[in-house]
Amino acid sequence: MTTKDEFAGMISDEELNRMRWASRRGMLELDLVLEPFVAARYVHLDASERKVFQQLMLCEDQDLFSWFLRRERPGDEELAALVSKILEFTRAPPEAR
Repeated sequence: MTTKDEFAGMISDEELNRMRWASRRGMLELDLVLEPFVAARYVHLDASERKVFQQLMLCEDQDLFSWFLRRERPGDEELAALVSKILEFTRAPPEAR
């Protein structure tokens, strides 16, 4: 089994720090969803999922808010799949994260 440290070795500290910074949004509600996901799961995403996450971070806060509240769904299927993955993580009990 691959450990978190082994996954972390596959991405640069600079990339991880950039995504930690990008997950800090202008809305507390988004911070509470995105920051824990980046801290716990970003290093476990494959390269294509990391690219989609980076695209997600370029989206407007209002769009993200609507997606995470399930008021709307992203038109892009890759973004929609990642939003679902983030929501699953958010709903999981802390010990399962």
